[in-house]
Amino acid sequence: MIRRTVLSGAIALGLSALIPLDASAQAENRIFRFVPHANLAVLDPIWTTAYVTRNHGYMVYDTLFSEDAQGNVKPQMVDTYSASADKKTWRFTLRSGLEFHDGKPVTSADVVASLKRWASRDAMGGVLSGFIDRYQTPDARTFEIVLKEPTGILIDALGKASSNVPFIMPERIANTPGTEQIKEAIGSGPFIFKADEFKPGAKAVYDRNPRYQSRNEPSSSMAGGRKVNFDRVEWVIIRDPQTQFNALKAGEVDMVEQPAFEQYYTLTKTAGLKVIDFSPAGLQFIMRFNHLHPPFNNPKIRQAAMLAMGQQAYIATQVGVPELGRVCRSMYPCGTTFADENTGEFTGSPNIARAKALLAEAGYKGEPIVLMRPTDLASIAKIPLVARQQLEAAGFKIDFQQMDWASLVARRAKKDLPSAGGWNLFLTAWTAGDISNPLTMAMFNAKGDKGWFGWQDEPRIEKLKDDFARADNVDAKKKIASQIQAIAFETATHAPLGQYRQPAAVRDIIDGVLETPGVPVLWNITKK
Repeated sequence: MIRRTVLSGAIALGLSALIPLDASAQAENRIFRFVPHANLAVLDPIWTTAYVTRNHGYMVYDTLFSEDAQGNVKPQMVDTYSASADKKTWRFTLRSGLEFHDGKPVTSADVVASLKRWASRDAMGGVLSGFIDRYQTPDARTFEIVLKEPTGILIDALGKASSNVPFIMPERIANTPGTEQIKEAIGSGPFIFKADEFKPGAKAVYDRNPRYQSRNEPSSSMAGGRKVNFDRVEWVIIRDPQTQFNALKAGEVDMVEQPAFEQYYTLTKTAGLKVIDFSPAGLQFIMRFNHLHPPFNNPKIRQAAMLAMGQQAYIATQVGVPELGRVCRSMYPCGTTFADENTGEFTGSPNIARAKALLAEAGYKGEPIVLMRPTDLASIAKIPLVARQQLEAAGFKIDFQQMDWASLVARRAKKDLPSAGGWNLFLTAWTAGDISNPLTMAMFNAKGDKGWFGWQDEPRIEKLKDDFARADNVDAKKKIASQIQAIAFETATHAPLGQYRQPAAVRDIIDGVLETPGVPVLWNITKK
């Protein structure tokens, strides 16, 4: 046994001398290690709007249409499509050869089931579903959408780039009610999720899908070809910003999606690293109220909280890099088509006196406000601290509850009383693309308990969203979008807390990172 072991070792040493010195480096270049902005705890990109889950979705699933760098919606899984003369019947043919990761072909039945589930959860999908009379599946590669009346939002909705994205799943999985999480992550996208290697809080692994049918066009933002240049992608969950920085500098990881703002200037000056602003349209901080339970079931108390908000404090505290932040009181991001500074009493500067007056008028008795703070999500961890300070200055009593982001995502879905495991307030951030019009903005999903977390019931907003979907020119849409925002400020759907950009950090051997509406896509990337 001893002789055999020694001999084996000698043979191994002899073989190693024959292997090219750069073989291990070549093997390493076939792996891409990515640090996401948050822990991946929920795998269902329809059940939640959490961006880390959306990003996981783009690894695993494909879409019917996608948005290119100019904002045009282009076919992705779809080969050809056409509309009838009256624009009420739309026919779509899928590209040939599309397969799910389990080897089964993608069919029109899978598409229809996926679209129905998506529409049950998504704000824009919900508006679109009101126009749909029925789906038809003439054959395995063809599906039809028959509308009750024409609408100009159909293709835009099918090509929606961010949360919730109309990802296509197998019918058996897509038949899961939207209120329940799916049990399997099987798609037809460029990567295969390795469920057997998934370690929540530590690592998620994806293998290149050898049967993926990429389009032939060059990559353009979310559209075009999705060429994968790595055999394996590892999402490495690192919560501490300094540990992220150290791992990137040491070459242990290749990309950090959202490095801490405090590291921005250091990253720009560190040899071997570079900063990439892959989402120049940026994001907006927001505060979301729970409309179901006291005290925020009272619109005056929501308005009081909104008027207590001062955006500059959020930008200075959380971002702290002047060129990356800006004050913008519009709910639609400044610089976008529907940006509108007709914002009623809200100015983006704190009005503590008015907030106190509204609380007195509403009869607020000092009921505790459960404000949730995610301690492990560096990009927004500080903004709840600002919210607590500003709300307390206005006279609110704050029950400040700290937790990790995954726990917050789970808790915000609960409709329980705040005293029984529910909540009153949370803060988050949305990419500009998700909130640039009233149909994509989750906070304008005002269908009560069928809406987004916070569950506002406001029929006026829903009616105007239908009008927006019927409008046939930009001027008409701008007028309606302004009316919706006016109601949103009147009823305090949520509070906009300022805009910002958050560049990613990569090793300088990384190229091909695509500019997108906030989605860190991991195709088209190369490692030298």
